[in-house]
Amino acid sequence: MLDFEFDGVEPIFTGVVFGVERRHWRYDQQRFDREVVTHPGAVAIVAIDDMSQVILLEQFRAPIGERILEIPAGTLDVDGESGESAARRELIEETGLDPGEIEPLGVFLNSPGYSSQRTTIYLATQLTEVGREPVGIEEVDALIRRVDLVDAVEMVASGAISDAMTGLGILLASRHRRA
Repeated sequence: MLDFEFDGVEPIFTGVVFGVERRHWRYDQQRFDREVVTHPGAVAIVAIDDMSQVILLEQFRAPIGERILEIPAGTLDVDGESGESAARRELIEETGLDPGEIEPLGVFLNSPGYSSQRTTIYLATQLTEVGREPVGIEEVDALIRRVDLVDAVEMVASGAISDAMTGLGILLASRHRRA
């Protein structure tokens, strides 16, 4: 099997959250290009309260023009901030809940066919109400929903929860709780 050789990059767009670049590669004397959405990475949080309820956000998402149910999440956009600190910050901003315990459940690739984004999913428990600190119009408008973990798993299976990050997070949290 031949190796792929990186052969340079051409920046196309630099935005606030992500960029786009054309990456040049070589394979068996053939050169090919791929456009890549570059992303600093993200965190997602499955917060479960003392009643085994998952904290979800009903949030408007402009790219699809509708509201969906999601676990809290955010971009690693603060220099030097650890994933765990970012997860704690995002959970407080979006839900007003500060976790006493937080642990990683896994890392996934959001869409490796065109994006470099990797997201770490955390499980947050021992939640204390500290007050929301929403950032941006979508977070201000978001509604907090609490759903029993067992019901949330069923919502993933039925398609009522269609966000891939949320579905994976709920399934990983459910598996972790059973172990």
